Amino acid sequence: MPDAVPDLPDALADLAGPADFPEARAMWAADAASAALGMHVDHLGAGTARVSMLVRPDMVNGHELCHGGLIASLADSAFALACNSHGPVTVAAGFTVDFLRPGRLGQRLHADAREVSSRGRSGVYDVTVRADHPVDGEVVAEFRGRSRTLADRRA
Repeated sequence: MPDAVPDLPDALADLAGPADFPEARAMWAADAASAALGMHVDHLGAGTARVSMLVRPDMVNGHELCHGGLIASLADSAFALACNSHGPVTVAAGFTVDFLRPGRLGQRLHADAREVSSRGRSGVYDVTVRADHPVDGEVVAEFRGRSRTLADRRA
């Protein structure tokens, strides 16, 4: 575990404009779980987000590979930012994840989330997790999240 929690609002300081996506920014600033895992927001846009995480020694399982639950957590955090970029408080209704290759100690994993479909209060998002490079890296996992916007709630 890191000794200090990073200054989360600063992680978003250079992304978009200072007034863009205030609800998603507020959600991220209060996200202690993502902070504890050392996650960093690399991109935030309307219905999109990229979050990265370095695989540390305390994140590997008995096979010395990144624990699958932590890969799913990385994807879930990118999913949360993407679906909350529209404003109203939006939560996960469920997700599936397919692990295609292991994440390894010392690798930086990149989770790239994008909105696939949105209708009413429901949405579908895909997240691709890659190792080492956000575009050209090997695919580690594919995640599909289903979101639900809460009625009349803002962050």
